[in-house]
Amino acid sequence: MQELINIFIKSIFIENMIFAYFLGMCSYLAVSKTVKTSVGLGFAVIFVLGITVPVDFLINKYLLADGALAWIGPQFANVDLSFLSFIIFIAVIASMVQLVEMVIEKFSPTLYSSLGIFLPLIAVNCSILGGSLFMQEREYEGIAEATVFGLGSGVGWFLAIVAIAAIREKIRYSNVPKPLQGLGITFIITGLMGIAFMSFMGIDL
Repeated sequence: MQELINIFIKSIFIENMIFAYFLGMCSYLAVSKTVKTSVGLGFAVIFVLGITVPVDFLINKYLLADGALAWIGPQFANVDLSFLSFIIFIAVIASMVQLVEMVIEKFSPTLYSSLGIFLPLIAVNCSILGGSLFMQEREYEGIAEATVFGLGSGVGWFLAIVAIAAIREKIRYSNVPKPLQGLGITFIITGLMGIAFMSFMGIDL
């Protein structure tokens, strides 16, 4: 249990997708103009990561990894399909994003309209694919670890985009130099927040 808590906390603060790896910056910068749209997209990312990472874990463990097909028969023990990881992971992500898109369009048309093109673009969000690839690289032993890592990564991305959205709403009323208004000051704030999150690296988990 403690190991799962450690993975969850690390994926949120120490290995944050935005502030540690700068993955998913396109959606992060484009959708973070208001807190409302940021919360909607943030929850969508949590859902997609929470589903795709464990699904990709099972696919990798029982189909793609070297020797994963040994359960079919001894003649398949040496088969290695890991070269298909990228295309299979992307297919799973695209399927989950399509599901999220249909649900949001059905139950929250306003949010669906606000998110616009960036909702289907979750399918090519680097942080989503990064979650599955990091899971594969770290060789988690069980699906519980993979699921906790996926959810933690999603929560970390959620906190990052909501935080920058709240700041961007406030600085509209600030005296920001004209050349830095818009994305300029957002990049600066993101860098400062990334430096601030580096302080969590001192936590020994």
